[in-house]
Amino acid sequence: MAQIESLFVTRLYRASLSELGKPIDAEDLHAACLSIADDDEAGQKWCENNGYPGYTSYASLTDLPWRVPIFKDLVRVLDKHVDAFVKDLQFDLGEKKIKLDSLWINILPTGGVHTSHIHPHSVISGTTYVIMPPGASALKLEDPRLPMMMAAPGRKSKARPELRSFIYVEPKVGDVVLWESWLRHEVPLNMADEERISISFNYGWG
Repeated sequence: MAQIESLFVTRLYRASLSELGKPIDAEDLHAACLSIADDDEAGQKWCENNGYPGYTSYASLTDLPWRVPIFKDLVRVLDKHVDAFVKDLQFDLGEKKIKLDSLWINILPTGGVHTSHIHPHSVISGTTYVIMPPGASALKLEDPRLPMMMAAPGRKSKARPELRSFIYVEPKVGDVVLWESWLRHEVPLNMADEERISISFNYGWG
């Protein structure tokens, strides 16, 4: 009898922040993101100069957990989720550890996009969601084999999720989503009437 199995699985972690560690107050985290965005003139200038829609602290602030206590609390919770994901991935870490190396705020206005990209030099990347109004963009993940499919036909519209070329994850406020940093992803056009606010991060091995 024929046997068909899945090989080289791409793992995706999704959970509520509150499942592990100290609960994070959503309203306080929202207020902190807005306050930082308002005060971060360097970040605002970088976004303007680089045609980045909305606001990101990625290129301007590298010390959010030191600046604002709620971000320090957030990192403690994220560490627990990342630890759980790393165990599932069965990495052989040797004497090194997977640890946070960057964390930043994203505020995406109506009509804003974040084009397809990966996160070089990291092992685990992810996002936690602060504000997700109705119609806000999902997270779009791309099958890493896509550039090698050459003459293969496209998949049926109702193909099983593990066979699709793209997966759309629709997170809720308070969710944390983790993936391996080589997985290409994007945030499509934000069709919501309000800003979509998230906090993204990278964990490296060292």
